[in-house]
Amino acid sequence: MTNRKLEVLTPQNCQIIFIDQQPQMAFGVQSIDRQVLKNNVVALAKAAKVFNIPTVLTTVETESFSGNTFPELLDVFPGQDILERTSMNSWDDQKVRDALAANGKKKVVVSGLWTEVCNNTFALCAMLEGDYEIYMVADASGGTTKEAHDYAMQRMIQAGVIPVTWQQVMLEWQRDWAHKDTYTAVMDIAKEHSGAYGIGVDYAYTMVHKAPSRQKSEHRTLAPVPAKVR
Repeated sequence: MTNRKLEVLTPQNCQIIFIDQQPQMAFGVQSIDRQVLKNNVVALAKAAKVFNIPTVLTTVETESFSGNTFPELLDVFPGQDILERTSMNSWDDQKVRDALAANGKKKVVVSGLWTEVCNNTFALCAMLEGDYEIYMVADASGGTTKEAHDYAMQRMIQAGVIPVTWQQVMLEWQRDWAHKDTYTAVMDIAKEHSGAYGIGVDYAYTMVHKAPSRQKSEHRTLAPVPAKVR
């Protein structure tokens, strides 16, 4: 029997769900720097958009507690429906189950807050009751403490969840740099969101390959003028 977990993620075999990427949920995150978290979530979303990955956005108690989804995330998916819930477990909302089923992909990439609650319960239930494979994006999710995040990840891994990171997922979707239809967009995401790797790409493009600098505004570089030394 083929082990489906040995299959790499492709744009054709998976879907993605963003769970409760909302400010009040982010306020409670202590397992990862919150600005890094937001960067990673938006980068993952942009990658999903590039590869046309079917996407589900779900929120909990927006008006009464959690606040609106990160606007940077929503702007990646203009016009996308947001599936509001009362339950901490997304699987308990029929709209979410229906959306996942309609996408028709058994591999589900998950980015959510908090790891130990909303991600954990969704993952376990979706695997048990929906026969889904869960790929938990560890650095685009966060818990209320490092221990809460880490032990939730361990519990899910023991249950069969596959841990991944956002850049790993993007590059798994790309797979081959010869895929030129997505190459430029992937590199744009890397340059904007991938930290030292992105800085290195910028350096290589401009200094080695002599590409123009990617800023959109015009600037003059004034030549050095040595001051008189007393």
